[in-house]
Amino acid sequence: MKDQYPGPLRWDGGWLSADPPPSPRECPVAIVIDGMSQAVLMATPSDLHDFAIGFALTEGLIATPEDVTDFEEAEVETDGFPAREARLWLRPGLAAGLAERRRSMVGPVGCGLCGVDSIAAALPPVLQVSSEWDMPPQSVIRAMDALAAGQVLRSETPAIHGAAFWDGRSATVREDVGRHNALDKLAGALARGGVASGQGAIVMSSRLSVDLVQKAARIGAPILIGASAPTALALSWAERAGITLIARARGESFDLYTHPRRIAGSRGQDVP
Repeated sequence: MKDQYPGPLRWDGGWLSADPPPSPRECPVAIVIDGMSQAVLMATPSDLHDFAIGFALTEGLIATPEDVTDFEEAEVETDGFPAREARLWLRPGLAAGLAERRRSMVGPVGCGLCGVDSIAAALPPVLQVSSEWDMPPQSVIRAMDALAAGQVLRSETPAIHGAAFWDGRSATVREDVGRHNALDKLAGALARGGVASGQGAIVMSSRLSVDLVQKAARIGAPILIGASAPTALALSWAERAGITLIARARGESFDLYTHPRRIAGSRGQDVP
């Protein structure tokens, strides 16, 4: 006879009873455009309008939010498990291009490039970011603090990523169990709000991988900041795309890797 499950336990030199925070919400979310499923990702089922618009933008499926004529969110059920569909309809003439870009993607937490059809799809042409918006070093710390302050879901459960847009004064924040999903939600929020995405920095609670750099370039943000380390490919892509990449931004310190001209001291001196 199997032992009964006693509930959550914690190891701290011995077994203790645990009272963990609530688990984050996660379910399959299908991005459906003109009736065709473009991707299926495991995601937090909130801000799905932003998610769908941002995904379509950063994947190059649409060029502007005005390409979308309607949106619908639907709850479905599969084998007793809840799921959602985020449905977009596009203006006439755009549907033909979807067949070429269509992909079916199931990621454990919406993990980036899972499911793309080819190396060419994973490594598309590098988009150049031309904005020369800059910020002092102290503002990098403020941006990370603003991201942390804006993470409402993370205050309830720690297993949540955040993506923020810092304009030098305040931050727009979106959250999800997947870091890529959080950034797509942020992209959608910026686009729907008419925010000038070249006039600020994207701030991530996570490590920086190449697909996050690619998405930042599509958004047009000149600076990308992460709490953890970058990958080598992310650094190479940021260098070629003209993005200032900052990583390991924690406490009062951070590492500056590419295009340092956008990070200057409070008196405007150049970064060596």
